[in-house]
Amino acid sequence: MMQFTKTALLFLAGLACVLPAVAQEAKPAPSVPTQPAAPLREAQEFYLHGDFEKAVARYNDVLQGNPQSAEAYSGIVRSYLKQNRVGDADSQLQKALQVLPSDSDLKVVQGELLFRQGRIPEAEKTYVELINSGHASARAYLGLAHVSAAIAMYAREHRFIGMAHQLDPGDPDIKKQWMATLSRPERIQFLESYLEQPNGDDAEARRHMTDYLGVLKAREAQPYSSCRLVSDVNATETELLPLLADAYHLRGLGLPVIINGQKSKLMLDTGAGGIVINRKLASRAGVQKIAGIHLGGIGDKGEADAYAGHADSIRVGNLEFRDCTVEVVERRSVAEEEGLIGADVFQKFLIELDFPSRKMSLRQLPPRPGETPVKASLVRDPDDESDADGGTKKSDEPAAPAKPAAQRKFYDRYIAPEMSSYTRVYRFGHMLFVPTKVNENPGKLFLIDSGAWNNAITPDAARAVTKLHERDDYTVKGISGKVNKVYEASTVFLEFGGLRQKHDEMVAFDFSRLSRDVGTEVSGTLGFAMLNLLKIKLDYRDALVTFEYVPDPRITN
Repeated sequence: MMQFTKTALLFLAGLACVLPAVAQEAKPAPSVPTQPAAPLREAQEFYLHGDFEKAVARYNDVLQGNPQSAEAYSGIVRSYLKQNRVGDADSQLQKALQVLPSDSDLKVVQGELLFRQGRIPEAEKTYVELINSGHASARAYLGLAHVSAAIAMYAREHRFIGMAHQLDPGDPDIKKQWMATLSRPERIQFLESYLEQPNGDDAEARRHMTDYLGVLKAREAQPYSSCRLVSDVNATETELLPLLADAYHLRGLGLPVIINGQKSKLMLDTGAGGIVINRKLASRAGVQKIAGIHLGGIGDKGEADAYAGHADSIRVGNLEFRDCTVEVVERRSVAEEEGLIGADVFQKFLIELDFPSRKMSLRQLPPRPGETPVKASLVRDPDDESDADGGTKKSDEPAAPAKPAAQRKFYDRYIAPEMSSYTRVYRFGHMLFVPTKVNENPGKLFLIDSGAWNNAITPDAARAVTKLHERDDYTVKGISGKVNKVYEASTVFLEFGGLRQKHDEMVAFDFSRLSRDVGTEVSGTLGFAMLNLLKIKLDYRDALVTFEYVPDPRITN
């Protein structure tokens, strides 16, 4: 979520993301790691302790003695990626491939770099070719797991994580992905052990994992059920309420939300995750603090102090949910509102946002073939151990014992016949990214973000297609405060989801922090001023979206 003031506004854009082919799944055999030489081992130690500058220097020392060390080249590229120096990583990899054009380990690193650059189909092709050539690399399977998650192929993701873990259970990145297959008690045990060791994580990543461990422990110690729907309703329609920047200007739309009996109006933010409220609303509603956390977003002022809290009851329209987790920012406002509600909290439904008519509709998603329809619920907490089919339990039922990982259910994307015309998008957590052409330049990923005032683009994406000028009179704010440098891009055409839009001017600023956190390149956002002209349908389960432009009846040709 971000906020623009004194922006250059303008409005409308199509490209369907193609579902990549599945790799041939050869049965991997566990590898036997070899002990690296002393200089290489020292470089790896620096890397594992998060000292990436020293790691790069030591890897370069290795190359001085052995110019054909694939391990040193790979270590430098990964160190640069950890520092978010994507351009440097690319330059280093090109040098390495000139020396070792067929090295399988460098091909794995190439796939990782392509994924970070937002070139996801190319990354998958690289991994598939590598595995089909007979090189059963643990990190190639890990890369395919990342691709599979992004295109909502969760059963396939689970299989690839299992293959990667079988080949190299000690790889820190594989271990972190493997954690998602564990029950809550197992995750607690895993994180306690993981955080005691150096694993190549920077201070911020370790802080987030420590926060998550605190939340897991608090939830495990409390007699709460999973967040669940208690209303006997499977479809509903709710009015979207105007949120004003001033007496004359609309800055977004909100939902009427009642938390523990306290009424509020939270901004509907497709770029945010979960429910985030300010301390005043949390106090008024009696939200019980579970554990301290940190929240970040757009802005250059650092992360905000916050805490995870427990709400006994949350009502949205005629839906009521019980025992849900919300996040509370220790500030007077959340982006100048009482709070935000991410559209992802309704991800068990098919969500229709009719912005021109100011309505949100929720209905059941089409069941997968052979699946029994189940009652939809508010999004579960990430450590929820109930089946992945959206099953719920009554409020008076005791919590079921945790199921072994092998019994958990994972599903791949299902495109029902009535949804065949939907645009296939990429999903990363609570965020949906639309493949977008920028001035006929394809392959850019733009976040659907109704919490942002207008469309925005990164300086790098803008420079590739148009002119860019720094603007001191533009202000961009988010949860992490004010953005330091804001630019204006001249004449930008966007194409996405069957629509095309021209911008004579577009706000541009750095999205590198978001790209780093997501793990792939984010080139911009599709914001409220444009979304306000559309009806959109969101299927988080299958990473599918539709956009329909609704002409203003007051405007005639």
